[in-house]
Amino acid sequence: MKKKFSFESAIELTMTALFVSVIFLCTMAVNIKLPVASNGGLMHLGNVPLFIGAGIFGKKLGAYSGAIGMGLFDLVSGWAIWSPFTIVISALIGYTFGSILSKKFSVKRYLFAVAVAIVIKSAGYYIAEAIIIRNLIIPLGSIYGNVIQIIVAGIMAFPVILPLRKYFLEE
Repeated sequence: MKKKFSFESAIELTMTALFVSVIFLCTMAVNIKLPVASNGGLMHLGNVPLFIGAGIFGKKLGAYSGAIGMGLFDLVSGWAIWSPFTIVISALIGYTFGSILSKKFSVKRYLFAVAVAIVIKSAGYYIAEAIIIRNLIIPLGSIYGNVIQIIVAGIMAFPVILPLRKYFLEE
């Protein structure tokens, strides 16, 4: 049986599109190429709205908006070879972050979600870079940038998520 269109699905689609746009813009507008990693590496603020969206609206919005927003950035900004990896990694981060915070919010759960995001991003981009450059040693130099990027995003998103969760989810 085909599901009928509902007000809730329209809001869900709209919020996902909004977060895709904000993630793309934050990744595009505020990014710094790192001079030390083999492929330069990239520090950006796209993970901040990814954490906010997933932390408030859940795993589905987190997965879709992260994958599309950051994947699209890679495609249009000269990082196209990274795009398939970014789509998978960002979807996993958004899905996992949203899953961990889907229950009642706590600082412990939030810190755990950030820690898991660090592991996913660091391991994911280590594997991606190892595949792209065909070397297992050089990608180790990119890990610190990924860790810093997620920690900064976690710090920046935290004061936004808490009041918005209370507003939207009535916690």
